[in-house]
Amino acid sequence: MAVTGLLLIGFLLMHMFGNFKMLIPDDGKEFNEYSHWLREFGYPALPHKLFLWIFRIVLLSAAVLHIWSAAKLRLRANANAGGKRYRSQKFMEKSYAARTMIWGGILILLFVIIHILQYTAEVLRFGYDNPDRSLAPFDRVLAGFSEWWVVLFYAIAMVAVCMHVLHGFWSAFATLGANASAGARKVLKTLAWIAAALLYVGFMIPPVLILFGVIGR
Repeated sequence: MAVTGLLLIGFLLMHMFGNFKMLIPDDGKEFNEYSHWLREFGYPALPHKLFLWIFRIVLLSAAVLHIWSAAKLRLRANANAGGKRYRSQKFMEKSYAARTMIWGGILILLFVIIHILQYTAEVLRFGYDNPDRSLAPFDRVLAGFSEWWVVLFYAIAMVAVCMHVLHGFWSAFATLGANASAGARKVLKTLAWIAAALLYVGFMIPPVLILFGVIGR
């Protein structure tokens, strides 16, 4: 679970820095080229879109293994507690992020599905002037985040994502043996806060700027 969690955090950081190309004032040329590059990486040495599908399969496998591990740990915890009927009401984990990992994970899963349907598959076409016409990646993002309620939903979902990261970051390194002392624990928790804050601010900058018209055609 620790390894898959860190792999997913690494993907989030990569995705966030890719989104920063939205900030380049070139009418989306750089962002569209970046999106195209992701689909064509390795071509012609590799077959068309092979690397992209390998990347997607690895990422999906990490997510499935992460969810499976979380469910397994929860079932084991329930069994060790003697069942819900006999469980103490006192939380073993003090932080709110730790206590809501399961529910936050469910919200994140729903968010990811909606996000893919909107920005990758174009099944959901929020903000499209013409729902029957496909848009370039830059214009898809502009269309979606031009709707205030899409930005609000995104902001709430990113709270869930970053709370998950807040607990999962230091917990993963603790599982891997880095939590060797009180000082190490403090450093890990500080780094977890930095990672969570960086991800939230980084992911929210483009949607907010689009909503207020700073980024656009």
